[in-house]
Amino acid sequence: MLRTVTATRYVTPLREGGSLPAIVEADDLGTYVLKFRGAGQGRKALIAELVSGEIGRALGLPVPEIVLVNIHPDLGRAEPDPEIQDLLRASPGLNLALDYLPGSLGFDPLVEPPGPDLASRILWFDALVQNVDRTPRNTNLLVWHRRLWLIDHGASLYFHHNWPGRGGPSLEAVSRRPFAAARDHVLLPFASALAEADAALAPRLTKGVLDEVVGKIPDEWLAREAGFDGPDAVRSAYVSYLTSRLREPRVWAHALEEARRETLA
Repeated sequence: MLRTVTATRYVTPLREGGSLPAIVEADDLGTYVLKFRGAGQGRKALIAELVSGEIGRALGLPVPEIVLVNIHPDLGRAEPDPEIQDLLRASPGLNLALDYLPGSLGFDPLVEPPGPDLASRILWFDALVQNVDRTPRNTNLLVWHRRLWLIDHGASLYFHHNWPGRGGPSLEAVSRRPFAAARDHVLLPFASALAEADAALAPRLTKGVLDEVVGKIPDEWLAREAGFDGPDAVRSAYVSYLTSRLREPRVWAHALEEARRETLA
């Protein structure tokens, strides 16, 4: 399971994030980038962050440690900004955070382009979880200790904002869709080893691994999901979606090479 810590000090907001994440200190003496369940995207952004981030870790990709963070409403009592006070009051209980990487810099592909293997693996991973937020305008990649780190996956798994199968396409049909944002991906020009990435990564994500990842979602984030009979039913739907997406033939994975050829032409 994920580690759970308690926030002890609200340090500063990160206003470049649309959901107003913040740097906080916790009772384990660690410093974290906190994502609030009371923010505009709500708990589903936290679920996407957790599931996608832990899948990335299972694939051996560099993702900062993800922890669950307990927040007490009094945490921001001395905070003068009413918007932040409202956000803290709307986020009691379990929230989510990533390990803070002090001194990290935003990734610039023109300064230090990644190798084809890493670029291909990141693109393949983003295509799997349908992460639309890794563009040249907003790479959501950091360079820390001369290593590339993947952050901010709250925009992935967007199918769960409107669960399939309710009079529309089935969950399986949705899971087979291509990655529409491939042509906008910041690493597409460098991803020349996509076939190798597909062959190496897909076998790692067994049903057991996916069950373990999805099992880390707190019950309170899954409770009262419309159309589901409890948290375990929601977890099962996430695993079904991902298992179906990984099943051969992975048309979405093969389409990445076509997108790259067309972009470079």
